[in-house]
Amino acid sequence: MTDRKIIAVVGATGAQGGGLVRAILNDPGGGFSVRAITRNASSEQAKALAKLGAEVVSADIDDEAGLTAALKGTHGAYFVTFFWAHMSPAKEKAEVRSMASAAKAAGIQHVIWSTLEDTRQWVPLSDNRMPTLMGEYKVPHFDAKGESNKFFTEMGVPTTFMYASFYWDNLIHFGMGPKKGPDGKLAFTLPMGDKKLAGIAAEDIGKCAYGIFKKGAEYIGKSVGIAGEHLTGTQMAASLSAALGQAVQYNAVTPEMYRSFGFPGADDLGNMFQFYQDFEADFCGRRSIEESRALNPALQTFDTWLAENKTRIPLA
Repeated sequence: MTDRKIIAVVGATGAQGGGLVRAILNDPGGGFSVRAITRNASSEQAKALAKLGAEVVSADIDDEAGLTAALKGTHGAYFVTFFWAHMSPAKEKAEVRSMASAAKAAGIQHVIWSTLEDTRQWVPLSDNRMPTLMGEYKVPHFDAKGESNKFFTEMGVPTTFMYASFYWDNLIHFGMGPKKGPDGKLAFTLPMGDKKLAGIAAEDIGKCAYGIFKKGAEYIGKSVGIAGEHLTGTQMAASLSAALGQAVQYNAVTPEMYRSFGFPGADDLGNMFQFYQDFEADFCGRRSIEESRALNPALQTFDTWLAENKTRIPLA
């Protein structure tokens, strides 16, 4: 074990981090071991990772000194934030600054930062095609991440900026799956018009990150986008129909209507989908399926993901 390079994974019990932990543990000959960093090392998810063979360490990304200590002795680190836990761009930026500073202090040789576009580079605050939110953002959960890229660059941390795609797992956990209407028929609601959405299985994000760590210095200083497929709402509805064995209609609402749905974050997500739609070429263009598959040969398509997960999608 001593000659293996240790990869620290922040958010190890989450969707992205957990996928990376499992990818490393499932490749015992790959030359890496994993240190799973989590706020609660006694959680069931953390215990499950320890049982698989991960070194589990407790640290909080809000505690820079504690995080630095948890990172000591590691070769690489995977950093991800979870905006939806607090829905505060300011808090998210503080978390990223803390992670970048801790990585610098710990002498990390390769960081992967799971980031997203700062949409204000495409839609400035003066552009009224979509509302400005919280006074200074268009898509807060994107913009705060994109703005935070500078912390790694300015501190000279050797970093790969990894741009993930829409999680197909949102159909399970985020309430975005097909819903039965008053007529009893299933409808899949997405404000994407006829544009393609770059999507990916959450587990594949971690596998692609592992592929980047295996490439080593080749990806330091680079930005890489990952996706399993680029699909229209109509194509996704057709795949859902085939997998579920019943008709699923694509309900192409407008971003304006989506923003009006009223659930927490509806305005943020409505703007996100509008960004996907208005800048389809840029968003999908950054996320190469071919490069993703080169990093992760087991990359799933939407159909293969559905075959494994269709029974987990709530249809109420």
